[in-house]
Amino acid sequence: MARRHVFISHHHADDALVDRLTALLRKGGHEIRNSSIRAKPENQRRLDEKRVPERTLKRLLRMKMSWAGTVVVLIGKETHSRPWVQWEINKAKELGKRIVGVFERGGTENDVPEAFNKYGDALVAWNSAKVIDAIEGNCDPFERPDGSERQPISSPPRGSCAA
Repeated sequence: MARRHVFISHHHADDALVDRLTALLRKGGHEIRNSSIRAKPENQRRLDEKRVPERTLKRLLRMKMSWAGTVVVLIGKETHSRPWVQWEINKAKELGKRIVGVFERGGTENDVPEAFNKYGDALVAWNSAKVIDAIEGNCDPFERPDGSERQPISSPPRGSCAA
């Protein structure tokens, strides 16, 4: 079983979906090591109350993202409106990371963050084989939430997926 080091960018209300995504990939025979931040309730309260300096959060996120080979953006109903997700995508681009979007079930094309539309390398539906191919760079698909093909918004296709 190959180990993949990823940083999963997500809206914190979607923490349970991060667990479901890593479980889905594990069932497919892939070990995913996720370095993203998942705040415990007491820490989340400190974050919500703005008692943690922004520079501290940015430093922590940068360190955790540097460790990962790929940044996976979990795309759900509120992802496009989350400033930290936008910041993480921009930072991933700056760090030269591969950026893969994964639609959660119920996600729509309107939920894709603006920064992802600019810098994303692949966008796939909730499917373990497609997610792993995208993480590994074997394939650079751009899909709709139902798995049908679509064109990237800002950048030309970088590759294709041979069936």
